[in-house]
Parts: sequence; structure tokens; C-alpha cells
Amino acid sequence: MSTYSQIYIQIVFAVKGRESLILPQWEERLHKYITGIVQNKEQKMLAINGMSDHLHFLIGMKPSCCLSDLVREIKKSSNDFIKVEKLSKFKFSWQEGYGAFSYSHSQLNDVIAYITNQKEHHRKKSFKEEYVEFLKKFNVDYNEKYLFEWME
Repeated sequence: MSTYSQIYIQIVFAVKGRESLILPQWEERLHKYITGIVQNKEQKMLAINGMSDHLHFLIGMKPSCCLSDLVREIKKSSNDFIKVEKLSKFKFSWQEGYGAFSYSHSQLNDVIAYITNQKEHHRKKSFKEEYVEFLKKFNVDYNEKYLFEWME
């Protein structure tokens, strides 16, 4: 019997120290590079966007994929890409950790719109407010001490 699945995951992670290092002039290149990693790992990129200090992306994931391995590869490879291409004149790296939130097929259009409209969304809400809201909405137990490094 074949394996059939429908797994949709939104992944969120931040620049180390929450520094605003992802610049508009190269963020699209970064998004394309990360999309290539996802596709090379035989997963499906549905949406990617973010702000200067963090990224959101939504993937269609096969059950054979290990999410933590995929995120580790995305962070490592994209970090190397930014350094090799000299995209940032500052020392760039991603913070440890990430958020991963699952969705049903019926929610995809809303999640894609949410990710697509990140810049507009963050005119009203900080990344910290957004991230804590995700954790509460998905009933994720968390300790504030272990969340991303927040620059207040």
C-alpha cells in the first residue's frame, strides 16, 4: 500500500540577537535560496516571507522528512549562502530554535495570505507579540526564558 499524507507546517525563526540584518535588496535572493533547499529535500514551498529580523515559511511536508533536520539544513546552508555571497556587511547567523505550527488544508489560503502580508502585519504587531500569540493559539507550553533573544 502507498503512503498518502497531507502535512502543512509553518516554520518561524529569527536572526541571532533579533538584529535587522535581512535587507530588502537581497531578501528575495534569500527566499529563493531557501525555497531551493526545501525543493531539493523533496518538500513543497507554499509561501515564504518575513521581516528584516525573522522569516516565516509554509511547506507541504512528506512524512519521511525529519523537520528538525530540514530546519537545521536550511539555517546552516542559508547562513553559508549569506556569508559566501557577502550579502550582509555584518556577522550574520540565525538564532537557535524555531517555531513549527501545523495547519489543515482548509487553512492554507489564510496562512499563505498571512505570510505574504508580513510587512503590513508587523506595522501593527511586534515579532514578540506575534510569536507568543502563535504559542498560545496552538496551546504550546513554553518558558519565556527560553524564547528567542528579544531586543526591547
